Amino acid sequence: MRAMNELARLLLLLALTGVALTVVGTIGAKLSTEERRIRRSLKKVLKGEPHAFLVARGRGRGAGFNFAANLIAVTWDAGAWCLIYKVDELLGAELIVDGQVIARAYRGEPRRALDLLTGADRLVRLRLIFEDPHRPDFDLDLWLPDDDARKDAMSAAEAVQEANRWIARTEAIVRKPLPPSRAAAAEGRAEAPAAAEPGPSAPRTAEPAAAAAPRLPAAPALPLFDPPDPPPWEDDAEDGKVDGVNS
Repeated sequence: MRAMNELARLLLLLALTGVALTVVGTIGAKLSTEERRIRRSLKKVLKGEPHAFLVARGRGRGAGFNFAANLIAVTWDAGAWCLIYKVDELLGAELIVDGQVIARAYRGEPRRALDLLTGADRLVRLRLIFEDPHRPDFDLDLWLPDDDARKDAMSAAEAVQEANRWIARTEAIVRKPLPPSRAAAAEGRAEAPAAAEPGPSAPRTAEPAAAAAPRLPAAPALPLFDPPDPPPWEDDAEDGKVDGVNS
């Protein structure tokens, strides 16, 4: 009887070990698939391999640069949807730890450097800020407390260090002068009187990561109706008659 009990316990332990290994393997495969999908989507919309990309594991979000194409893209839903910006539309980035901005790089401002590479208790977030009134920022939650239970997830300290590297990368981008066309446009907006301010721009639309069909130039607009015939009294006026009276 004792031998049977020992055998039953051994079988139960083996079964529990198998279940645990299966769960860990499934989570690891899901995370690696998520990262591959995000990288593949970024490569498609950036028109080439991203020179730098970052994935918020377990949240299905990512961001990447391609400097050859002068593009930056952000993606969510594991790469299913993307927003594409020009690199010079990046205004800055913030590193948020437990609800406080502890590092920041912003165009036209000195960099607020990170003093201590410490961990976090509740949140490590990288926020990218763009020159777009409709889609002005994008958040990447690089660490949450539940991540400590996941295999291959970054620790809080590692997430802070990775976000700080992106702050430094953002600073290198925003310190470069704007292209002449954008600089001239910015000066023109600054000098224009308030009464001449343009109306709101069209919102940036999220695009699926699938390749979009090329946009063709719009055809010139045609009038919907033929111009109306002139009223009959104008014909009379041309003949020198108005209401039956000769001029």
